[in-house]
Amino acid sequence: MVDTAHQNTAVEGVEGGIGVTALLVAAARAIETHRPDSLARDPYAEHFVLAAPPSAKWPLRTEHVPDGDANPLWGRFARYFGLRTRVLDDFLLQSVHTGGARQVVLLGAGLDSRAFRLDWPAGCVIFEMDREGVLAFKHKVLDGIQATPKAARVALPMDLRGDWAAALTDAGFDPAAPTVWLAEGLLFYLPAAAETCLIDTVDRLSAGGSALAYEVKLEKDLLEYRDSPLYTATRDQIGIDLLSLFDGEPRPDSAGDLASRNWTTSIRTPFEFTHRHGRGPLPEQNDALAGNRWVFANKSPS
Repeated sequence: MVDTAHQNTAVEGVEGGIGVTALLVAAARAIETHRPDSLARDPYAEHFVLAAPPSAKWPLRTEHVPDGDANPLWGRFARYFGLRTRVLDDFLLQSVHTGGARQVVLLGAGLDSRAFRLDWPAGCVIFEMDREGVLAFKHKVLDGIQATPKAARVALPMDLRGDWAAALTDAGFDPAAPTVWLAEGLLFYLPAAAETCLIDTVDRLSAGGSALAYEVKLEKDLLEYRDSPLYTATRDQIGIDLLSLFDGEPRPDSAGDLASRNWTTSIRTPFEFTHRHGRGPLPEQNDALAGNRWVFANKSPS
C-alpha cells in the first residue's frame, strides 16, 4: 500500500514559504557544482530541485540562464550560496579532523547533504534537525537515488522554535562530548526570542572543545534593501519574497552572549572569503548581502 500521507507531507514540506528557500539553496549548489571553478560540489542538489514541483524548471547550470552570471539570482546570489557552502564545509571538516569532535548537529538542516558527500572520520554521528515535511521530502529523494551516508546519520523532525534538546539527547546525543554545531541560513527566520533560546540551548549542551557556526543579518531595517537586485530578482523570477519570510525584529547579540560564556567568537563578512578563495560576490550598491555575517565560535576546553 502506498503511504499517501507520507508522500503528501514530503511534498508539502517544500511547497511554500521557508521550504522553498531550501530548494533555492539546492539549486544554487547544483549550479556551483557544475562550474569549472567550483567552490563546492553537491551531486545530490539537482535531484532535490528536479523532484519538487515549485523548482522543477529552475536552472541547474549557469548556461541555462540567458544572462548567466550577470543574473542577480542565478549568478551573484547562487555564487554566494556556493561560497557559503564551501566555507561551512571547511569549518565542519576542520572541527572534526583537527578539533576531535565526533558529534555534528545540523540545526535547520534543510536539504543539506553533508552527511552523504563529505569525508567524515570514523565514529562521527551527524544529527539533522528540521521540520517533518522537509526531512520527509529529503528522505524520499535520497532513497530514490539510493544515496548512502558517509557517517552515522540521525534525522530528527523538530520545530526549532520549540524545546528540541530532549529529543536530541533521547536520540543518542551526548552533552558531555565535544560537538560541532551548524545553523546555516536558519536564524534569519526565527523570532529574536527563539534565537536567544537556541543559543542558550547550544551552550548548555556543549562540552568544552565544541564549535559553532551560524549566519546572521545585522541590518537595522531590512526594508532598506527591498529594491536590492537580489531580492527583486528572487521575487520576479521564482516568486519568493525573502523579506516577507525573514523575522523583522531587532536581533540579539548572540556572538556577544557566547563570548560572555567562555566561547571565542569570530565575526566575518562573506566578502572576506571571496577574497580568500578568489571568487564569490563582492560588495555593490544597494546590496542585500551588506549585513550578512558568518559567526564562528569555539568553546574553551576548560
